[in-house]
Amino acid sequence: MKRFLLVLLLLVPRLDAQQRSSEEETIIRVARTATPTVVSVSRRGGSGSGVIVRPNGIIITNAHVVGSARNVEVRTADGRTFNGTVLGTDTDVDTAIVRIAATNLPAAPLADSDRLEVGQLAIAIGNPLGLERTVTRGVVSAINRDPRGVDIAAGLIQTDAAINPGNSGGPLLDSSGRVIGINTAILAGATGLGFAIPINVAVDVMEQIVATGRVSRAYLGVGTRDITPEIARYFRLPIEEGVVVLQVSGPAARAGIAVEDFIVSIDNQKVESTTGMQRILRTKRPNDTVSVEIVRGTTRRRVNVRLGERS
Repeated sequence: MKRFLLVLLLLVPRLDAQQRSSEEETIIRVARTATPTVVSVSRRGGSGSGVIVRPNGIIITNAHVVGSARNVEVRTADGRTFNGTVLGTDTDVDTAIVRIAATNLPAAPLADSDRLEVGQLAIAIGNPLGLERTVTRGVVSAINRDPRGVDIAAGLIQTDAAINPGNSGGPLLDSSGRVIGINTAILAGATGLGFAIPINVAVDVMEQIVATGRVSRAYLGVGTRDITPEIARYFRLPIEEGVVVLQVSGPAARAGIAVEDFIVSIDNQKVESTTGMQRILRTKRPNDTVSVEIVRGTTRRRVNVRLGERS
């Protein structure tokens, strides 16, 4: 009888494991492997999360997590505390790069965020409200989002994985445990509407800052305001979506773009908003020449603009 009970007790954990769904097993595996790469980042007046992406101490987090601080406190999953140096930030895409003096750290593998599919599993890990390394799961709800009220020109990933204050800067992961995004924002008063910076955008910032200490961006030279279908109908504008030019200088002025022109596309990519336009320009480099489609009065025309540099 005792032998029977012993065998039965040994079988219980195996039975429990067999009862788990494949999704549960995936989330458990990702949580175990990714949690050691997630850190707590804090400064006077705020705190958030970060993720180690290189074994030599390179960490990606949000620009709003580090603020204007040049040094932050970083606490790793094994309980160690480090003085982190902020190498640089890019506030346009709410990304900051921090380095700590450590080697052989666990580093999270990175996915290709340009290949994301709506509906795939999304797992968030971070420190919401000080509850360190909390795991939540959802799906990729949408890609290339430009939500009003979130001023980040990055074509954001939308997810219903729970994201709360303190999750900022932590990783959004796929089912293989690879980082697909850096959690950055939620819409106030909404449930299941979280947003993450695509990891490809964050890595571009990281590589530039680590290599040169700064981020260089292509510069068109326009100040614009969004045109919505409602505004277009009310004012009987010749377009339904796009941006109206309110200020012009530098490259755009030299190319002949003027105040009250409407920009509707750049290199045949539709411009629906100012943030969308900035997202297109992020794929360009200073001195690139782009074809800008504008509407002036009742006519459409294309002008070639040689982009400048904004750092």
